[in-house]
Amino acid sequence: MSDSEINVQTGDTDGPVTKHPIVLVLDNLRSAFNVGNLFRLADVCGVERVVTCGYTATPPHPKLEKTALGTDKVVDHEHFETSVEAVCALKQAGYQVVGIETVEGAKDVWDVEFRFPVAFLLGNEALGVEKDALRECDLFAKLPVFGRKNSLNVANCASAVVYIAIRQILSKGAT
Repeated sequence: MSDSEINVQTGDTDGPVTKHPIVLVLDNLRSAFNVGNLFRLADVCGVERVVTCGYTATPPHPKLEKTALGTDKVVDHEHFETSVEAVCALKQAGYQVVGIETVEGAKDVWDVEFRFPVAFLLGNEALGVEKDALRECDLFAKLPVFGRKNSLNVANCASAVVYIAIRQILSKGAT
């Protein structure tokens, strides 16, 4: 291909946004940069909203803003003091709550048939999801690993999980 045949899309759009019945629940994330990345993921994927819990950075926050690239101003978000409160509220509202965690018995994420609306509970980079919140989950899913480390960066992990969920939504012809 010649350079003239390669047209890279640049610039953001102001068009309509497709929202998917997916919520990201962030349990005590230490890195505001990761949180900003998750806001950007939420915007790009049309995630319904981001729920921050505990000491997870919330907008406005300079480090979050650096990686969110403005998405912190357009993605719906709310904050709960604890992830248990968030999970219980989401379950009461009819969400399936899936703990994305390396717990024994967790299914590989691509083997899970999600029920929508769904909320993905994502944990602290070093400590994982709080046990009290894990007890409230409907099920557990994990990304399989093939190397030495047992987990992936929380924002990278969330990206894989959200895209798998969206593929399930689109394969059913629903949005």
